[in-house]
Amino acid sequence: MRVIILGSGVIGVTSAWYLADAGHEVVVVDRQPGPALETSFANAGEISPGYASPWAAPNVPLKALRWMFMQHAPLIIRPRPDLGMLRWTLAMLMNCTPAAYRINKERMVRLAEYSRDELRALRAATGIRYDERTQGTLQLFRKQKDMDKLGADMEVLRADGVPFELLDRAGCIAAEPGLAASEAPFVGGLRLPDDETGDCFLFTSRLAEMAAARGVRFEYGRTVTGLSHAGGRIERVETAEGPIAGDAFLVAMGSFAPALVAPLGIRLPVYPVKGYSITLPIVDEARAPVSTLLDESYKVAITRLGGRIRVGGMAELSGYRRDLNPVRRETLEQSVRSLFPGAGDYAEPNFWCGLRPMTPDSTPVIGPTRYPNLFLNNGHGTLGWTMACGSGHVIADIIGGRAPAIAADDLSINRYR
Repeated sequence: MRVIILGSGVIGVTSAWYLADAGHEVVVVDRQPGPALETSFANAGEISPGYASPWAAPNVPLKALRWMFMQHAPLIIRPRPDLGMLRWTLAMLMNCTPAAYRINKERMVRLAEYSRDELRALRAATGIRYDERTQGTLQLFRKQKDMDKLGADMEVLRADGVPFELLDRAGCIAAEPGLAASEAPFVGGLRLPDDETGDCFLFTSRLAEMAAARGVRFEYGRTVTGLSHAGGRIERVETAEGPIAGDAFLVAMGSFAPALVAPLGIRLPVYPVKGYSITLPIVDEARAPVSTLLDESYKVAITRLGGRIRVGGMAELSGYRRDLNPVRRETLEQSVRSLFPGAGDYAEPNFWCGLRPMTPDSTPVIGPTRYPNLFLNNGHGTLGWTMACGSGHVIADIIGGRAPAIAADDLSINRYR
């Protein structure tokens, strides 16, 4: 079968790998000159299945009101006359119930755990390297009241068999020795020893090279303009440089997917949530993180990537704007400076932003559509890197007519009907 994949981020490239592995002819189309040059380029670098949690939680509406008055708020909303933003926000608020949270959390952890296992299997089979580390993730709490609310999350972790450690301040320093130099008043943390880290851009680029060596064709510099259909099936993808025909089509275009499928009568509830990162060269190894630390107060991840520190996070609802707001950089620097003082060089940090494709229930949309040869692998939000290999394998199985290794019916777009 000839499968055309639209998008060469980490989701598109992992999908291409598993489809090619199953024996399909695969063509990947992207407007960029290479893979992973948009949302996958400089994300936080964490692979954290245990922290796969919906943004839509029972306490989020009240928190969002409080964040509106904070200088370094983790959530920023720039109101605009945008029906898509309004629909998405209302749908997210409808998911802020205990029942919806439990359902969405289970879906996310199920996919994320499977994805981590698939990544390990892929690494063992190919030897791919991407500044990876397998030293766990530490969620750090600056306030005792935040740590006291961990009961529900720990119950979910226990139910899913996810190992974890509840640490006091001294335990956090033992896990991340660089914290010993910090004067920040943190009280403790939750550590997941099975979590991993790695450079998503390096991984995607190297996997794309391996996929190309196995016959996958990458058509870069081609802007997708639409999908042509007849007789209830997709016939070809239209690009500014000419059409590309295929037997099956997979949309993995992140935040830009809804506009592509809307003319087909498919309403994909994905909206861009802007995130920021800075990347610093390490100047003092003893003060640097050894893995990933999640600063719960700022909702910022601080990750060790080889000789660099990646600091990423925040969520900004501002449409498709890609301007680099210096206030967001200040928030990222405030977090890492307070916890790992003197670890990195701030002279010229690589300041970046990306548009995360987020669904209102935080669960990606993976599966078929009303068109029998059109499929979606989209809406992973902040967890595209965490869920990439699992998502790629699941959709490859679905396209090939095989049953995925995990339950996947509730991941399709049909759950919104």
